[in-house]
Amino acid sequence: MARYQAKANGQKGRVFANLPVLPARTPTGAIAGDGVSCSMCHQIQSGKLGTEESFTAGFVVDENTLPGQRPIFGPYEVDAGRSGIMQSASQFNPQKGMHMQDSALCGSCHTLYTHTRGPDGEVIGTLPEQVPYLEWQHSDYYGTRSCQSCHMPQLEKQMAITAVLGQPRENFSRHVFRGGNFFMPRIFNQYRAELGVTALPQDLAQAAQETSRNLTDDSAKVTITRAEISGSRLEAEVELANLAGHKLPTAYPSRRAWLHLAVKDRNGQTVFESGALNPDGSISGNINDSDPARYEPHYERIEVEEQVQIYEAIMADPKNNVTTGLLKAIRFIKDNRILPSGFDKSTAQNDIAVKGNADADTDFTGGGDTVRYAVPVTPGSGPYSIQAELWYQPIGFRWAQNLKQQQAAEIDRFLSYFNANSGQSGIVMAKDMKSVK
Repeated sequence: MARYQAKANGQKGRVFANLPVLPARTPTGAIAGDGVSCSMCHQIQSGKLGTEESFTAGFVVDENTLPGQRPIFGPYEVDAGRSGIMQSASQFNPQKGMHMQDSALCGSCHTLYTHTRGPDGEVIGTLPEQVPYLEWQHSDYYGTRSCQSCHMPQLEKQMAITAVLGQPRENFSRHVFRGGNFFMPRIFNQYRAELGVTALPQDLAQAAQETSRNLTDDSAKVTITRAEISGSRLEAEVELANLAGHKLPTAYPSRRAWLHLAVKDRNGQTVFESGALNPDGSISGNINDSDPARYEPHYERIEVEEQVQIYEAIMADPKNNVTTGLLKAIRFIKDNRILPSGFDKSTAQNDIAVKGNADADTDFTGGGDTVRYAVPVTPGSGPYSIQAELWYQPIGFRWAQNLKQQQAAEIDRFLSYFNANSGQSGIVMAKDMKSVK
């Protein structure tokens, strides 16, 4: 809201000038603290939605109508009596607008391009920082299921949605905004006093729980489709299915998912393990977590523990150096995030294209991926148990630790939060087990 207010005044949005938000240091401090509100989203008009012009918060809001008459939209007809009550109480004129249930509404803010800056601060390129709306358009979900259907699931019963003279409404969309970041609501709750958090503890806890439930119940499936002993090797195939309508993970590129596969002998001793989460939030064997200049390639076959299948977006600067800096990044050199059903690699535009080895992987297709493991074992030591897990982190280890390159009190504070909670920074989205003799 603070950014849009600045834009409407012909200015640029400012972030640190509004900190701390409590007590407010600037006239926009309060709305900067809220970030997004009910009235912000519901004032968005249908014009330009779905077009490139609407992306990066290029939506249209009526800035000319005087307060007290400005329209605010919802998917229901509002009778004259209730309209008058809402107008007197909120200073908004309620109108029916079915675009509130259109994915293009979400796409206006969640299709975000950032500017790459040169050594003197000049713009030298753009980066598709997050484009889940464009990924959705290139999937089977386009035209069948909206963003809102998953992230704002509808109630199966009627619901009165106003406190005064509310009438029962069908198909009310729950404003839970189920997403993929369970970690930060927990941080906000844990450090609420020093961060000036005003959201109720139980509300933040519920947001984290809803997010975790969405990730574990509705996002992915893991199946060990084949497992057999061949000489001194255990051969296994792990099949992943993306149940979401966009890449998995999607949006902000700090997010990553990875396969953790462990094999144990008949005595319960681990004989092979790839992709274990360390207490500090790093992934065992991931070269990027130990060396910020390198990264794990996409694998079709894994034969040693140091190889880890990580589904992620790796950015590079104009000199092809790996980076986590959005103002430095100009392109992705790896993007093997699991594709949604129906996604065609061969026809995807560059902003959503697969990057790196995954592009040539014939098993990496719309809907999922298959990874083969060849694990050295001792003949006669079976049966062996195999467990395959798909893990997920909203904030990868390197994205947090690279912040140390800059000195700032805000960075030091965030890193202290991350490091204190790094052991709980990941979650198992899906898993499968199989035994083989």
